[in-house]
Amino acid sequence: MFTIEQFPLPYATDALAPYISQETIETHHGKHVATYIDNLNKLIENTPYEEISLVDIIQVASKNPDDAKIFNNAAQVYNHDFFFHGMCPKCDTKIPQEIIDAFGNEANFKAQFKNAATSLFGSGYTWLVRDGDQLRIINTANADTPIAHNMTPILTIDVWEHSYYLDYKNKRADFIDTFLDNLVDWNFVSENLKQ
Repeated sequence: MFTIEQFPLPYATDALAPYISQETIETHHGKHVATYIDNLNKLIENTPYEEISLVDIIQVASKNPDDAKIFNNAAQVYNHDFFFHGMCPKCDTKIPQEIIDAFGNEANFKAQFKNAATSLFGSGYTWLVRDGDQLRIINTANADTPIAHNMTPILTIDVWEHSYYLDYKNKRADFIDTFLDNLVDWNFVSENLKQ
C-alpha cells in the first residue's frame, strides 16, 4: 500500500522570516497541507489509487470526474510540496539565463509573473512552466496543477489567501514582490529547467 505522507520542509519553520512568519508556515504547512494528506489517504483507502504514486494519482484522477475529490486533495499536496520546496532562506538571487532569454530580461519576467499572480481571481497558483519547448507563465485555479496538462512545473507561488494573509493581509501584490525578490530558490528552478 502506498501511503501519502507529510513532506518535510527543507528549512526550519522560522527560516523564511521576516518574509513569511513562523506562524504562517506552521499553519500553512503544518495544518492545511496535513489536512489534504489526511483527506487523500482516507479517500484512496481500499481503492486502486492506494497502489500508485502521488503524481500518478493526479494524472489518473484528472481524467475521471467522479474522482474530483481525490484529484483536488492529491493536487493540493503536490502543489504545496512544489511551492514550499521552491523557497529558501538567503537564496541565490541569480535568475537562470534561460528565463532571462525567454522573457527578455529579469524585470520583464518578474513583471509578467506578478501581473499573472495579481490578476488571478480567487484562489490558485501562478506557475512558470515548460509547455513543449516554450517557457510560459500560467495560472491554475483552486487545486489544478500543470502536471495534469502535460506541462513541466518550474516555479510556483501559492496565492490562496491562507498562504499570505497572516503576514500581508489583503496585500497580495506585496507578497508576490517579496516572493520574487527574497524567497525564490533559483537553484531549485535551475534543476527544474533541466527536466
